[in-house]
Amino acid sequence: MIYVENLKKEFKKSIKEPGLKGSIKSFFKPNNEIITAVDDISFHVPRGEVLGFIGPNGAGKSTVIKMLTGILTPTSGRCEINGQIPYKNRKNYVKEIGVVFGQRTQLWWDLALRETYTVLKEIYEVDDAQFKKRMAFLNEVLELDSFITSPVRTLSLGQRMRADIAASLLHSPKVLFLDEPTIGLDVVVKDNIRKAIKSINQNENTTVILTTHDLQDVENLCSRIVMIDKGNKVFDGDISELKSKYGQSRELRFVPVDFSAVENLDYKKTFNLSDDDVLVENDGHKVTVRFNSSKVSVEKILNYTLSEIHVKDISVSDADIEEIIKGIYRSEVEV
Repeated sequence: MIYVENLKKEFKKSIKEPGLKGSIKSFFKPNNEIITAVDDISFHVPRGEVLGFIGPNGAGKSTVIKMLTGILTPTSGRCEINGQIPYKNRKNYVKEIGVVFGQRTQLWWDLALRETYTVLKEIYEVDDAQFKKRMAFLNEVLELDSFITSPVRTLSLGQRMRADIAASLLHSPKVLFLDEPTIGLDVVVKDNIRKAIKSINQNENTTVILTTHDLQDVENLCSRIVMIDKGNKVFDGDISELKSKYGQSRELRFVPVDFSAVENLDYKKTFNLSDDDVLVENDGHKVTVRFNSSKVSVEKILNYTLSEIHVKDISVSDADIEEIIKGIYRSEVEV
């Protein structure tokens, strides 16, 4: 469905020396620097998959998405989606994709939402029967009925996001690009948006590429993630593989009978651990011990804790995906 091979994008940046003299010099004899935003990225997305495309700010995510949607032309490499090259077959290609940017809207601000969809119907050349069927499906999944007669400018952020997703799906695209679809939304609205995306994917086998900073979006929606940093791909696999490969961090949480007794615990000295391998936090309500399970086993940590202190309650949890990803970005784990 989506093939990305050795994709690279370079930008030319003009370097100006300070002052008026520098400005005049750069005008007649510009000094340019080549910036590599995306460097030799490859991945494949089969039809019907929901792919999480994640990375920190400035990692190159938006540049990749712009090349996949045909807005930018790659410096080198190849991207092909459903047999089409985005930047070469732009007119036909856009009929097969839907794009939603969380910070922008494709809706007409002063038109009623229903009128907006009528305009988009003509733009995408959707026939009357298909449009009626499509709107019935989108109304059911995204619950548009309560505000479909309202002008777009009167919609709440959550309503506008649902309306934007519907607009991007009006022409039954084969691929849906979602850029931060839950940004700024409250917990309930986020959950509704996620359910809608999941329903659309399952009912229509729509391929979805999701870029987000909300890792709950990733865990709830994505079967696989591609992670990039500084223009390079640093991970490509499913979440269970990420946790298995890089999730050495574990958390032991317990409530001691006597909180003052926690001071007697010395995990570093007992197990010869560094500051990076173990961290103890005591907030007066519970004690959290984060430790590297590749350096000391869960069994040893538990046995030591229970032999040294009386506890009311105790639990051990697996690595949290957010902490793993933060660790990869900070180069705390080897990729």
